Amino acid sequence: MNLSVIIPVHNGGDNLRVCLEALANSVRPADEIIVVDDGSTDGSSELAQKHGARVLRLPGPPRGAARPRNRGAAIASGDLIIFVDSDVAVHSDALALVERTMSEHPEIVALFGSYDANPRAPGLVTRYKNLQHHYVHQHSQREASTFWTGLGAIRSSVLHSVGEFNESYPHIEDIELGTRLRRAGHRIWLCPEVQGTHLKRWTLGSLLRSDIFDRAVLWSQLILKDARLPGELNLDSRSRWSALAVWLAVALLLVAWWWPWASAGTLLSLVVVGVLNIDLYRFFWRQGGAFFGVAAAGLHAFYLLYSSLVFGLVAGHSLISRPRPIARKSE
Repeated sequence: MNLSVIIPVHNGGDNLRVCLEALANSVRPADEIIVVDDGSTDGSSELAQKHGARVLRLPGPPRGAARPRNRGAAIASGDLIIFVDSDVAVHSDALALVERTMSEHPEIVALFGSYDANPRAPGLVTRYKNLQHHYVHQHSQREASTFWTGLGAIRSSVLHSVGEFNESYPHIEDIELGTRLRRAGHRIWLCPEVQGTHLKRWTLGSLLRSDIFDRAVLWSQLILKDARLPGELNLDSRSRWSALAVWLAVALLLVAWWWPWASAGTLLSLVVVGVLNIDLYRFFWRQGGAFFGVAAAGLHAFYLLYSSLVFGLVAGHSLISRPRPIARKSE
Protein backbone atom coordinates (compact mmCIF):
# COMPACT_ATOMS: atom_id res chain seq x y z
CA MET A 1 0.00 0.00 0.00
CA ASN A 2 1.48 3.34 -1.10
CA LEU A 3 1.00 6.30 1.23
CA SER A 4 0.71 9.87 -0.03
CA VAL A 5 0.82 12.58 2.63
CA ILE A 6 -0.74 15.92 1.68
CA ILE A 7 0.01 19.06 3.70
CA PRO A 8 -1.78 22.31 2.87
CA VAL A 9 0.12 25.35 4.11
CA HIS A 10 -0.09 29.11 4.22
CA ASN A 11 2.86 30.74 5.99
CA GLY A 12 3.60 27.65 8.02
CA GLY A 13 6.74 29.05 9.61
CA ASP A 14 8.59 26.90 12.11
CA ASN A 15 5.55 24.68 12.61
CA LEU A 16 5.94 23.39 9.05
CA ARG A 17 9.55 22.48 9.75
CA VAL A 18 8.56 20.50 12.85
CA CYS A 19 5.74 18.85 10.89
CA LEU A 20 8.08 17.70 8.11
CA GLU A 21 10.76 16.53 10.54
CA ALA A 22 8.21 14.41 12.38
CA LEU A 23 7.16 12.76 9.12
CA ALA A 24 10.81 12.09 8.30
CA ASN A 25 11.17 10.27 11.63
CA SER A 26 8.22 7.96 11.00
CA VAL A 27 8.95 4.26 11.40
CA ARG A 28 6.89 3.76 8.25
CA PRO A 29 7.86 6.69 6.02
CA ALA A 30 5.47 8.12 3.47
CA ASP A 31 6.00 7.13 -0.16
CA GLU A 32 5.49 10.76 -1.13
CA ILE A 33 4.90 14.02 0.71
CA ILE A 34 3.07 16.74 -1.18
CA VAL A 35 3.10 20.24 0.29
CA VAL A 36 0.54 22.51 -1.36
CA ASP A 37 1.51 26.13 -0.77
CA ASP A 38 -1.53 28.40 -0.73
CA GLY A 39 0.01 31.83 -1.27
CA SER A 40 2.74 31.74 1.41
CA THR A 41 5.10 34.69 1.71
CA ASP A 42 7.43 33.28 4.38
CA GLY A 43 9.43 30.78 2.34
CA SER A 44 7.28 27.75 3.19
CA SER A 45 7.76 26.32 -0.32
CA GLU A 46 11.53 26.52 -0.11
CA LEU A 47 11.50 24.95 3.35
CA ALA A 48 9.37 22.06 2.11
CA GLN A 49 11.68 21.48 -0.86
CA LYS A 50 14.70 21.34 1.45
CA HIS A 51 12.96 18.55 3.36
CA GLY A 52 12.41 16.54 0.19
CA ALA A 53 8.71 17.24 -0.29
CA ARG A 54 7.05 17.67 -3.63
CA VAL A 55 5.78 21.25 -3.69
CA LEU A 56 2.79 22.59 -5.54
CA ARG A 57 2.35 26.38 -5.47
CA LEU A 58 -1.14 27.76 -5.97
CA PRO A 59 -1.58 31.18 -7.60
CA GLY A 60 -3.56 34.00 -6.08
CA PRO A 61 -4.44 34.78 -2.47
CA PRO A 62 -5.08 32.01 0.06
CA ARG A 63 -8.63 30.62 -0.04
CA GLY A 64 -8.67 28.07 2.75
CA ALA A 65 -7.44 24.51 3.02
CA ALA A 66 -10.05 22.79 0.81
CA ARG A 67 -8.51 23.95 -2.45
CA PRO A 68 -4.92 22.90 -1.54
CA ARG A 69 -6.18 19.50 -0.39
CA ASN A 70 -8.05 19.01 -3.65
CA ARG A 71 -5.05 20.02 -5.75
CA GLY A 72 -2.78 17.75 -3.76
CA ALA A 73 -5.14 14.78 -4.01
CA ALA A 74 -5.39 15.29 -7.78
CA ILE A 75 -1.66 14.65 -8.26
CA ALA A 76 -1.15 12.08 -5.47
CA SER A 77 -0.10 8.60 -6.59
CA GLY A 78 -0.77 6.68 -3.37
CA ASP A 79 -3.48 4.11 -2.70
CA LEU A 80 -4.04 5.89 0.58
CA ILE A 81 -4.09 9.67 0.97
CA ILE A 82 -3.16 10.94 4.42
CA PHE A 83 -4.00 14.55 5.20
CA VAL A 84 -1.84 16.26 7.83
CA ASP A 85 -2.17 19.87 8.92
CA SER A 86 1.02 21.92 8.74
CA ASP A 87 0.83 22.57 12.51
CA VAL A 88 0.69 18.89 13.47
CA ALA A 89 3.74 16.73 14.25
CA VAL A 90 2.68 13.11 13.76
CA HIS A 91 3.90 10.49 16.21
CA SER A 92 6.53 8.17 14.80
CA ASP A 93 4.08 5.25 14.61
CA ALA A 94 1.12 7.19 13.18
CA LEU A 95 1.57 6.29 9.51
CA ALA A 96 2.28 2.66 10.36
CA LEU A 97 -0.93 2.46 12.40
CA VAL A 98 -2.92 4.03 9.58
CA GLU A 99 -1.54 1.56 7.05
CA ARG A 100 -2.11 -1.46 9.29
CA THR A 101 -5.67 -0.47 10.18
CA MET A 102 -6.67 0.20 6.58
CA SER A 103 -5.00 -3.01 5.39
CA GLU A 104 -6.68 -5.18 8.02
CA HIS A 105 -10.11 -3.57 7.57
CA PRO A 106 -10.92 -3.16 3.87
CA GLU A 107 -14.48 -2.20 4.80
CA ILE A 108 -13.19 1.08 6.28
CA VAL A 109 -12.69 3.75 3.62
CA ALA A 110 -11.45 6.56 5.86
CA LEU A 111 -10.11 7.06 9.37
CA PHE A 112 -8.90 9.90 11.51
CA GLY A 113 -6.91 10.20 14.70
CA SER A 114 -6.41 12.67 17.51
CA TYR A 115 -4.17 15.33 18.96
CA ASP A 116 -2.08 14.00 21.82
CA ALA A 117 -2.25 15.37 25.37
CA ASN A 118 1.00 17.36 25.09
CA PRO A 119 0.50 20.51 22.97
CA ARG A 120 3.76 22.28 22.28
CA ALA A 121 2.60 25.87 22.90
CA PRO A 122 2.06 26.98 26.52
CA GLY A 123 -0.89 28.91 27.95
CA LEU A 124 -4.26 28.18 29.52
CA VAL A 125 -6.35 28.57 26.36
CA THR A 126 -3.97 26.50 24.22
CA ARG A 127 -3.85 23.65 26.71
CA TYR A 128 -7.61 23.72 27.24
CA LYS A 129 -8.41 23.69 23.50
CA ASN A 130 -6.02 20.85 22.70
CA LEU A 131 -6.86 18.74 25.73
CA GLN A 132 -10.58 19.06 25.07
CA HIS A 133 -10.00 17.84 21.50
CA HIS A 134 -7.82 14.99 22.74
CA TYR A 135 -10.37 13.88 25.33
CA VAL A 136 -13.30 13.96 22.92
CA HIS A 137 -11.47 11.97 20.24
CA GLN A 138 -10.18 9.47 22.79
CA HIS A 139 -13.62 8.77 24.27
CA SER A 140 -15.99 8.92 21.31
CA GLN A 141 -17.43 5.90 19.53
CA ARG A 142 -15.21 4.31 16.90
CA GLU A 143 -17.81 4.33 14.11
CA ALA A 144 -17.92 7.96 12.96
CA SER A 145 -20.16 10.03 10.73
CA THR A 146 -17.63 12.78 10.17
CA PHE A 147 -14.05 13.16 8.98
CA TRP A 148 -11.07 15.16 10.21
CA THR A 149 -8.11 16.26 8.12
CA GLY A 150 -5.83 17.36 10.93
CA LEU A 151 -4.59 13.77 10.79
CA GLY A 152 -6.91 11.69 8.63
CA ALA A 153 -6.64 9.14 5.83
CA ILE A 154 -8.90 8.09 2.98
CA ARG A 155 -8.61 5.57 0.18
CA SER A 156 -7.81 7.55 -2.97
CA SER A 157 -10.26 5.56 -5.09
CA VAL A 158 -13.10 6.45 -2.72
CA LEU A 159 -12.15 10.13 -2.54
CA HIS A 160 -12.21 10.38 -6.32
CA SER A 161 -15.52 8.50 -6.53
CA VAL A 162 -17.44 10.67 -4.04
CA GLY A 163 -15.89 13.89 -5.27
CA GLU A 164 -13.34 16.33 -3.92
CA PHE A 165 -13.65 18.59 -0.89
CA ASN A 166 -16.46 21.12 -1.26
CA GLU A 167 -14.67 24.47 -1.39
CA SER A 168 -17.86 26.33 -0.49
CA TYR A 169 -17.53 24.93 3.06
CA PRO A 170 -14.27 26.55 4.24
CA HIS A 171 -12.93 25.29 7.57
CA ILE A 172 -15.42 22.37 7.74
CA GLU A 173 -14.78 20.83 4.32
CA ASP A 174 -13.65 17.65 6.06
CA ILE A 175 -16.90 17.40 8.02
CA GLU A 176 -18.90 17.94 4.83
CA LEU A 177 -16.91 15.21 3.10
CA GLY A 178 -17.66 12.89 6.01
CA THR A 179 -21.41 13.43 5.60
CA ARG A 180 -21.15 12.54 1.90
CA LEU A 181 -19.14 9.44 2.65
CA ARG A 182 -21.72 8.23 5.15
CA ARG A 183 -24.59 9.10 2.81
CA ALA A 184 -22.93 6.93 0.16
CA GLY A 185 -22.85 4.01 2.60
CA HIS A 186 -19.12 4.13 3.40
CA ARG A 187 -17.64 3.48 6.83
CA ILE A 188 -15.43 5.98 8.67
CA TRP A 189 -13.37 4.98 11.69
CA LEU A 190 -12.07 7.02 14.60
CA CYS A 191 -8.68 5.56 15.50
CA PRO A 192 -7.52 7.26 18.74
CA GLU A 193 -4.16 5.46 18.67
CA VAL A 194 -3.17 7.53 15.63
CA GLN A 195 -1.92 10.73 17.23
CA GLY A 196 0.02 13.89 16.55
CA THR A 197 1.21 16.84 18.60
CA HIS A 198 -0.62 20.07 17.88
CA LEU A 199 1.80 22.98 17.48
CA LYS A 200 -0.65 25.87 17.26
CA ARG A 201 -0.89 28.55 19.94
CA TRP A 202 -4.41 29.63 20.83
CA THR A 203 -5.62 32.88 22.38
CA LEU A 204 -9.15 33.48 23.63
CA GLY A 205 -9.82 35.66 20.60
CA SER A 206 -8.57 33.12 18.06
CA LEU A 207 -10.45 30.34 19.86
CA LEU A 208 -13.76 32.23 19.73
CA ARG A 209 -13.23 33.26 16.13
CA SER A 210 -12.45 29.68 15.12
CA ASP A 211 -15.15 27.99 17.19
CA ILE A 212 -17.92 30.41 16.21
CA PHE A 213 -17.27 31.72 12.71
CA ASP A 214 -15.05 28.98 11.27
CA ARG A 215 -16.87 26.03 12.81
CA ALA A 216 -20.17 26.49 14.65
CA VAL A 217 -21.97 28.68 12.10
CA LEU A 218 -20.99 26.57 9.10
CA TRP A 219 -21.46 23.26 10.90
CA SER A 220 -24.93 24.33 12.07
CA GLN A 221 -25.86 25.19 8.49
CA LEU A 222 -24.59 21.81 7.32
CA ILE A 223 -26.55 19.96 10.03
CA LEU A 224 -29.74 21.78 9.10
CA LYS A 225 -29.17 21.08 5.41
CA ASP A 226 -28.52 17.41 6.10
CA ALA A 227 -31.53 17.27 8.49
CA ARG A 228 -29.57 14.98 10.80
CA LEU A 229 -27.94 15.79 14.13
CA PRO A 230 -24.81 13.62 14.64
CA GLY A 231 -24.56 11.79 17.94
CA GLU A 232 -20.83 11.59 18.50
CA LEU A 233 -17.80 13.78 19.27
CA ASN A 234 -18.95 17.25 20.46
CA LEU A 235 -22.61 16.55 19.65
CA ASP A 236 -23.26 13.52 21.84
CA SER A 237 -26.20 13.43 24.26
CA ARG A 238 -24.02 14.43 27.22
CA SER A 239 -22.96 17.61 25.45
CA ARG A 240 -26.56 18.46 24.59
CA TRP A 241 -27.78 18.00 28.16
CA SER A 242 -24.79 19.95 29.44
CA ALA A 243 -25.64 22.88 27.18
CA LEU A 244 -29.23 22.87 28.43
CA ALA A 245 -28.04 22.82 32.05
CA VAL A 246 -25.67 25.76 31.47
CA TRP A 247 -28.42 27.82 29.87
CA LEU A 248 -30.74 26.97 32.75
CA ALA A 249 -28.07 28.17 35.19
CA VAL A 250 -27.77 31.48 33.31
CA ALA A 251 -31.54 31.95 33.18
CA LEU A 252 -31.96 31.26 36.90
CA LEU A 253 -29.07 33.58 37.72
CA LEU A 254 -30.80 36.40 35.83
CA VAL A 255 -34.12 35.98 37.64
CA ALA A 256 -32.38 35.65 41.01
CA TRP A 257 -32.35 39.47 41.15
CA TRP A 258 -36.11 39.33 41.75
CA TRP A 259 -36.41 35.85 43.26
CA PRO A 260 -33.33 35.07 45.37
CA TRP A 261 -34.33 31.43 45.67
CA ALA A 262 -33.46 31.01 41.99
CA SER A 263 -29.74 31.23 42.86
CA ALA A 264 -30.05 27.78 44.41
CA GLY A 265 -31.29 26.53 41.05
CA THR A 266 -28.26 28.10 39.39
CA LEU A 267 -25.96 26.20 41.72
CA LEU A 268 -27.86 22.97 41.16
CA SER A 269 -27.68 23.39 37.37
CA LEU A 270 -23.90 23.89 37.53
CA VAL A 271 -23.63 20.75 39.68
CA VAL A 272 -25.48 18.88 36.93
CA VAL A 273 -22.95 20.17 34.37
CA GLY A 274 -20.13 19.02 36.64
CA VAL A 275 -21.64 15.56 37.09
CA LEU A 276 -22.25 15.14 33.36
CA ASN A 277 -18.64 16.10 32.58
CA ILE A 278 -16.87 14.75 35.66
CA ASP A 279 -14.49 12.56 33.63
CA LEU A 280 -13.47 15.47 31.39
CA TYR A 281 -12.91 17.81 34.34
CA ARG A 282 -10.89 15.14 36.19
CA PHE A 283 -8.79 14.80 33.05
CA PHE A 284 -8.16 18.56 33.03
CA TRP A 285 -7.21 18.39 36.71
CA ARG A 286 -4.77 15.51 36.18
CA GLN A 287 -3.13 17.22 33.24
CA GLY A 288 -2.67 20.67 34.74
CA GLY A 289 -3.46 20.71 38.44
CA ALA A 290 -6.24 22.39 40.43
CA PHE A 291 -6.04 25.89 38.93
CA PHE A 292 -5.98 24.65 35.37
CA GLY A 293 -8.76 22.15 36.08
CA VAL A 294 -11.11 24.83 37.41
CA ALA A 295 -10.23 27.34 34.68
CA ALA A 296 -10.61 24.74 31.92
CA ALA A 297 -13.99 23.69 33.32
CA GLY A 298 -15.07 27.33 33.16
CA LEU A 299 -13.92 27.62 29.55
CA HIS A 300 -15.80 24.44 28.74
CA ALA A 301 -19.02 25.84 30.24
CA PHE A 302 -18.50 29.00 28.20
CA TYR A 303 -18.02 26.85 25.09
CA LEU A 304 -21.31 25.06 25.77
CA LEU A 305 -23.03 28.44 25.97
CA TYR A 306 -21.78 30.03 22.79
CA SER A 307 -21.79 26.90 20.62
CA SER A 308 -25.41 26.08 21.46
CA LEU A 309 -26.37 29.75 21.06
CA VAL A 310 -24.91 29.80 17.56
CA PHE A 311 -26.84 26.66 16.61
CA GLY A 312 -30.06 28.18 17.95
CA LEU A 313 -29.52 31.44 16.07
CA VAL A 314 -28.70 29.67 12.81
CA ALA A 315 -31.70 27.35 13.18
CA GLY A 316 -33.97 30.30 13.97
CA HIS A 317 -32.71 32.28 10.98
CA SER A 318 -33.23 29.25 8.74
CA LEU A 319 -36.80 28.85 9.98
CA ILE A 320 -37.66 32.54 9.55
CA SER A 321 -36.12 32.82 6.08
CA ARG A 322 -37.75 29.62 4.80
CA PRO A 323 -40.06 30.42 1.84
CA ARG A 324 -43.70 30.22 2.81
CA PRO A 325 -46.22 28.53 0.53
CA ILE A 326 -48.48 30.92 -1.34
CA ALA A 327 -52.07 30.54 -0.28
CA ARG A 328 -54.47 29.82 -3.12
CA LYS A 329 -57.56 31.94 -3.46
CA SER A 330 -60.80 30.06 -3.19
CA GLU A 331 -62.83 30.09 -6.36
